[in-house]
Amino acid sequence: MSDLAAALDVVGARWALLIVERLLEGPQRYGDLQRDLGAGTNMLATRLRELEAAGVLHRLPLRHNTRAYALTDRGLALRDAIAALQRWGAEHT
Repeated sequence: MSDLAAALDVVGARWALLIVERLLEGPQRYGDLQRDLGAGTNMLATRLRELEAAGVLHRLPLRHNTRAYALTDRGLALRDAIAALQRWGAEHT
């Protein structure tokens, strides 16, 4: 498997990079992610679980059974890749 294929196995699923982009701004509660991204609850929950299992993000304990998510160092390392994709999108779409 190529390095690109391995990376896409982790962050190539629909919504994954959009979630990471939002979390680059800092920790986010589940409800805020859902509202801001417009992702369906099942899809968002699935992607968050997958990204957590891959070590890209982790859950933060909050009161009253509320979940928040923050990037790990592995997730933060995606900052340059996301910036490059944003530049490409601005130039080619």
